Amino acid sequence: MTRATRVVCAVLAVVWTAEAWGAEGPLPVVDGVALQPLAAHARAVTEAMEYLGAPLPEATRGALDAAYRNADSAEAVRAIQAALDPLCLVAIEINPESRVKVAAGPAKAELLEGGWRTFLVKVHNAAGVTAPLRVLSEQAKSMHNSPAEQLNDRWLDLSLFTGRPLAGANLTGLELEYRVLQLYSRDAGKRSAKLSFDVGQGTQDLGFRSDAEILFNASPSADVTLRLRDENGQPTTAALVIKDAQGHVYPSPAKRVAPDFAFQPQIYRVDGESVKLPAGTYTVEATRGPEYLPQVQRLTMKGGPRTLEIALKRWIDPVKFGYYSGDHHIHAAGCAHYTNPTQGVHAKDMIRQVLGEDLKIGCNLTWGPCFDYQKQFFTGKDDAASRFPYLLRYDVEVSGFGSHRTGHLVLLELRDMMYPGGDSDKHWPTLGLNTLKWAKAQGAVTGPAHSGNGITNRDGKLPSYEVPAYNGIGANEFVVDVTHDVPGPDGKAVPAVDFISTVDTEPLAELNMWYHVLNCGYRTRASGETDFPCITGERVGMGRSYVKLGADRLSYEAWCDGVRRGLNYVSEGHSHIMDMKIGDVEVGVKDSELRLANPGTARLTARVAAYLPEKAPDGPRKSSIPWSIEKARIPGTRNVKLEAVVNGQVVGEQTITADGTLRDVAFDGLKFDRSSWVALRILASSHSNPIFVVVGDKPIRASRRSAEWCLKGVDQCWSQKERFYAPAEMDDAKRAYEHAREAYRQILAEAAGD
Repeated sequence: MTRATRVVCAVLAVVWTAEAWGAEGPLPVVDGVALQPLAAHARAVTEAMEYLGAPLPEATRGALDAAYRNADSAEAVRAIQAALDPLCLVAIEINPESRVKVAAGPAKAELLEGGWRTFLVKVHNAAGVTAPLRVLSEQAKSMHNSPAEQLNDRWLDLSLFTGRPLAGANLTGLELEYRVLQLYSRDAGKRSAKLSFDVGQGTQDLGFRSDAEILFNASPSADVTLRLRDENGQPTTAALVIKDAQGHVYPSPAKRVAPDFAFQPQIYRVDGESVKLPAGTYTVEATRGPEYLPQVQRLTMKGGPRTLEIALKRWIDPVKFGYYSGDHHIHAAGCAHYTNPTQGVHAKDMIRQVLGEDLKIGCNLTWGPCFDYQKQFFTGKDDAASRFPYLLRYDVEVSGFGSHRTGHLVLLELRDMMYPGGDSDKHWPTLGLNTLKWAKAQGAVTGPAHSGNGITNRDGKLPSYEVPAYNGIGANEFVVDVTHDVPGPDGKAVPAVDFISTVDTEPLAELNMWYHVLNCGYRTRASGETDFPCITGERVGMGRSYVKLGADRLSYEAWCDGVRRGLNYVSEGHSHIMDMKIGDVEVGVKDSELRLANPGTARLTARVAAYLPEKAPDGPRKSSIPWSIEKARIPGTRNVKLEAVVNGQVVGEQTITADGTLRDVAFDGLKFDRSSWVALRILASSHSNPIFVVVGDKPIRASRRSAEWCLKGVDQCWSQKERFYAPAEMDDAKRAYEHAREAYRQILAEAAGD
């Protein structure tokens, strides 16, 4: 495309955008602006508008893309302004004396009753000011009127968005930038407001042109009553994403408060609840977790209340086969959650997420941020907000305190959440093993969080024999802790670690660590987690454990014990590996152990299902966690590969059509000439727990190279973590690491083959 053609395309796109957004005339062009920082800023503005549920029009994005490719810098700068200016409600000029002048922009001054609208503000910063830009309005805050006058006149709320990816409240100092302005209208109809901008005391223009009087028109809203039914026709809770024809999300995420979360496009509503929408046409997508098929409906609002009926449909129901989903790692505070005014959210808000994603067990972990506020909710019992069979309980993640620098720890089924010696998070051990000893003594089920953090391999192999950095907060000290048995509640020795967390970090890193310790004979199980809303705020339950329980046995305790025993498979929910057996031994039953007197063969069976849309998305969907069924799709098909794994090596594979059908599968004649472990996987969507085949009463010593890898890992971990252990625990740490070295040396001496 020639430069002239690009210019014509950009102009046409801007004309379309100006008409759509009500531009009455162009704003003054700012020349002499450096292209690179302006382009970077424009990309950040685009991302911010997307985050706020008010994406830039397609024509605007196209014009910006054309501008970024323009080799003529001056021309590109003008094209960026031509694209963004029609979206500006106001334009600000800060003259060299830092005086602020404000004028109305070309964007239509249209608001929404009971909702937020998002606009751009053009800032020509001739003074290079880096102070905060402020916006005020008498209609948002009036201090001089009587209460009655205030009630009538204070119909507006407003703020400048300063979150990421924008640079905060302060101006950047660039000659030109765009800020994001959010306006809320209490009322419908025509309303006038004066918007005033400044960059600090004394910066208002002497001619009082730092104000712009704007006449707004707020579209009226009406209630939409939601009738939500599950696959059995029963009232339910669902996740709803509501968008208008321009792609704006409703209710606006900009100013949501619990139970709606600003970092999610969806809202969760219970049957019979409602949402307000102005006149217009909308698409409503309803889902209820990965086991349901998205249902999309069109909704037209014409000014009056409506009722919208949505019947949800499943493609699979694991409960019918005795499997109950759970996410052992979610949070009600920290990361994407707000910390003011209530320091996170309460159980009544989190249970709505659990219900709306059809997640049977939600492990709500208190951690460093807001620890002293959130600790009040721990009871050692199911939270009162639980609605059987949806159970929510508060437990603990050692994160942001104690031993967190050597690897975060998930502690489930605690009876007492506070480590002895204090009532907060300031006195906990710096050696993870000491925390595990305390937790296991009260019967807790334990494992490292977000395991792949710090143990990623560069070679991309599975198994990999490259020793990773051990410089993160995942399964780092785990390589030491897994070698230890510690006293349980009755004083008898139990493994210090029950599970390794999977699904929310790099799958090859998670599985590589797990495979190596299994090859050394340790029987750590796998469990799935999301780390919501830290690794992702998209949804709870994006990483899950499906635990097989009797229909009358569902409880938090039984579910956690199922994870400990390996009665579960892990998945991101779009594929399932059920009822895996070797011979007559089912995974998680009889210690998951098949005993053979001599080397021989055995038959591996399971029931497997997966679901993919018939066609792959135009571009790969960017999952907010590393595991995704789309990564398992065989290109150009609706198929995925099911693999049988023995001692970390693939020994057989089958192609499965991912149409949602539950199929019986079998791998015949698997050879076992030594003690081994066996599992099934759909990489990277789901993975079974192992069955252990014990030949001639010998322990599993599957790989000398795995033992060497673990031994080197202990030394590498010590090189990174030694400095984090408190002096009072240094001797404990040295003994713990030396115990691990001796264990791996012994395993290495006993191992055969590679």
